[in-house]
Amino acid sequence: MALKPSGEMYLESIYVLCKTKSAVRSIDVAEYMNFSKPSVSRAMGILREQNYITMDKDGHITLTQAGVALAQKIYERHTVLSQALMMLGVDEETASEDACKMEHVISDKSFECLKQYIKQT
Repeated sequence: MALKPSGEMYLESIYVLCKTKSAVRSIDVAEYMNFSKPSVSRAMGILREQNYITMDKDGHITLTQAGVALAQKIYERHTVLSQALMMLGVDEETASEDACKMEHVISDKSFECLKQYIKQT
């Protein structure tokens, strides 16, 4: 079953938090995303059911191999799309917000072509 864009956003947030924190919990995700704890708790349950994360008895979240792979893909898309928009003159905040929307719908083929184009410029 394919993950919805909201699930991808949660994975990306966990991935980003894991880069700066030794242990990530649901409360960290809620604060980072500015979402309610019940919403995050529900999402964590779905991510756990789909084997993208594990959670230990203390509530520490770990991305599974599949979770890391998908989170890295989404994070790369966000980064490259933000960069492309800023190259076109879009301010950083708007570029990041728009990239967040675009990263979930752009095809792999279009993204790879865009990435190659940016590397050449």
